[in-house]
Amino acid sequence: MENSFSRHRRLRSSENMRRLVRETRWSVADLILPMFVQEGLLGKEEIAAMPGVYHYGLDEFRRAVVEISKAGIPGILLFGVPEQKDDLCSTAYHEHGVVQEAVRAAKQENPDLLVMTDVCLCQYNPTGHCGLVRDGIVLNDESLVLLAKTAVSHAQAGADVVAPSDMMDGRVAAIRTELDQSGYPNVVLLSYAVKYASAFYGPFREAAHSAPSFGDRRSYQMDPANVREALREAASDVEEGADMLMVKPALAYLDVIQTVKEAFDVPVATYNVSGEYSMVKAAAAQGWIDERRTVEEMLTGFKRAGADFIFTYHALDAAQWCRE
Repeated sequence: MENSFSRHRRLRSSENMRRLVRETRWSVADLILPMFVQEGLLGKEEIAAMPGVYHYGLDEFRRAVVEISKAGIPGILLFGVPEQKDDLCSTAYHEHGVVQEAVRAAKQENPDLLVMTDVCLCQYNPTGHCGLVRDGIVLNDESLVLLAKTAVSHAQAGADVVAPSDMMDGRVAAIRTELDQSGYPNVVLLSYAVKYASAFYGPFREAAHSAPSFGDRRSYQMDPANVREALREAASDVEEGADMLMVKPALAYLDVIQTVKEAFDVPVATYNVSGEYSMVKAAAAQGWIDERRTVEEMLTGFKRAGADFIFTYHALDAAQWCRE
């Protein structure tokens, strides 16, 4: 009898065969761990909405850096939770602010660790908004000065990468100019170029103590329905001096990752955000999904879409799985 169909299953017949012909792979070298450092905290406190993720005091943060380094994770992304907030967001750019001290601590523990810093004003602003606020309006141009000042303070502390997430127009040019003029031309600028106003950020509000006290962020973060707008945002940031681009969130935006990757000849990252993490954790705790298989499938999907590297709270677990 003549064979009239293709036997695709031959290449799926065993684990070794599947591994041999696998088209897309991720490794621990692709992962960056976001971390929350809280001023004045001793030890660490688990974030209720994000099981397994912590607020770190500087003492416990140092120990965590050692663990992260041993796991082979190449870098971290720092978010600061200050004790005080004011209308000028002064703790964001203070020489001894929580992020600045965390950068120094990380570099003391492991000089080779890539230390990236989130550059934004929301955690330092009483309103929780990402820019200065006057009469209920989030100010764009006035915010640029403080964002640039914050980025320079991170560079002075030893940050390898500054990553503005505020979505103010022109912030990449302002930061790049100030870095270069301040003697930090080699500090990498990773722009949160394509940051959507997403419901997936919910648990992060608790983690960063940054929920807006009025309104929302849809006047400066992107509409989830738009893709062409993402290309305009990314093009502006590359022109202004961004070395790398980010798409955030990740899971519902695989098409955007692919579109941005195909359009620009710079490294493209994606951020596996808090809501994506917490959904997996919640379902796994109920026994509804296999956590490891689900996370590995998600990471594979991000890489398949074109992400060069991935920010994920799963990084330590994923690093352990890579060793098994």
